[in-house]
Amino acid sequence: MSAYSPSTGAAYPSLFRSEAEIPPFFVSYRWWEDESTTVFWAFDPQELQRVVRFGLFQDENLPRTILQGRNEKSVDAFLFSLVDPRERSFVANLAPLQKVEEIIQRCQITRAPLEPWSWFPSERDRDTNPRAIAEAIDAESHLHFTRISFEELVRYSLGYPTASVEWFLQQHTALYVHLLHYLQTFPEEIASRYVEVEQHLRTRSPFAHRALSSCLRVLSGQAVPPGPSPGFAFIAAPIQNLFKEQSPSLKFILKVLSVLGVRFKRTYVHTREMNWTRPFGVEFTFLEDLLGSTSGADFAHTITNYDVRAFTGLSQKSFVEPDGFIKGLLTQWETLSTTVWECCTGLPDQIGNIQDCVQALFVMRNYHSLTALLSGLQKYSITTPNFISTNSATNTMALKPVLSPELAYLLDPTENSVSYRQEFQTTPGIPSLVPHIREYQQHGPPALRQLFQQLQTTAIH
Repeated sequence: MSAYSPSTGAAYPSLFRSEAEIPPFFVSYRWWEDESTTVFWAFDPQELQRVVRFGLFQDENLPRTILQGRNEKSVDAFLFSLVDPRERSFVANLAPLQKVEEIIQRCQITRAPLEPWSWFPSERDRDTNPRAIAEAIDAESHLHFTRISFEELVRYSLGYPTASVEWFLQQHTALYVHLLHYLQTFPEEIASRYVEVEQHLRTRSPFAHRALSSCLRVLSGQAVPPGPSPGFAFIAAPIQNLFKEQSPSLKFILKVLSVLGVRFKRTYVHTREMNWTRPFGVEFTFLEDLLGSTSGADFAHTITNYDVRAFTGLSQKSFVEPDGFIKGLLTQWETLSTTVWECCTGLPDQIGNIQDCVQALFVMRNYHSLTALLSGLQKYSITTPNFISTNSATNTMALKPVLSPELAYLLDPTENSVSYRQEFQTTPGIPSLVPHIREYQQHGPPALRQLFQQLQTTAIH
């Protein structure tokens, strides 16, 4: 085991080895590395940008070497696709090597600065209960985790050296050293406080738990149950499976990863409390169907066929005696809405295809998925604002429309979505459930009888 040596010159055991913190990953052929080279010699700027961003190749100079061998016209085309039109006159005057560097810089992710561990055990903690100490340690561990980008975690999961992961592990060894020094100075704190802190950490950061449990084992000989191992299995295993199970197509898998990167941030970064054992969800059926469709109408047919099956069995009893049936449909609606937002954020070039699908769903009267897609587009337009005008006098701003103006009214919640209910009454279809649930809650069985009379003319009854 290697040693951790702070500036004092003392040597401490290193508790972590990066290669041991992910499940073993063996493939006979790293097909994605050859495909990366192919992309660099092709002519698709978006694909090139994704390949550079994820960097799934051994030689970090590979993009630079190949782009320097491309003709100047191709390099200019790549560069102009990455810059604002107002910047073109500037970048056009760069030397060829500078243009290549500009391309690489604009394609690479912006890495968060790596910070040293900054939570320390203190005598002030004597007035803090063990749970609060464990929460503070876990919060610090989570903070350091957020300094590792999703792209770097993908590289790390596939076995590539990743400096930010090494730094993360070093900081947890530093936590071990801080705890060791403190508990050597105040050994009474072991039994009175830190034994219980360790118990609370068992369901929190496995890296922080290992630091404390190793410290307790050294100082008191106490046997402590091991935490989850490998520590990064919750994120690495699902990513590894993507590369094992998918047919070799780097272009496709990088599109999937671009969307999953949005999900990763929502799940593990923008969260108050980290779940260190929750496996990363890599399901991408919606995206797969979207990319595999020949048109918006084709995609809408795929969605509607699924919804017809999902709504089979909907009955008045489902409203009167709520069970898992309606809850499942509502959960599926929420998931679809969020998935649309993820796709728009990760692959903005697919927004037009989603908008075409929305139009087709309206024609098919599939209000369930139609409103879910509209909701996802609405989320995107708010969280990724593209302002077309601002008015400082009235303190207002206008967003570039992403929702179809002629369909946005279907999301208007006024008077229990009266606009939607009027549309549904005129041309019924697969319903958007929430307004009908509220109608039943407000008006009782007559509202259900009316709904199911209307459903008699649709594909789900």
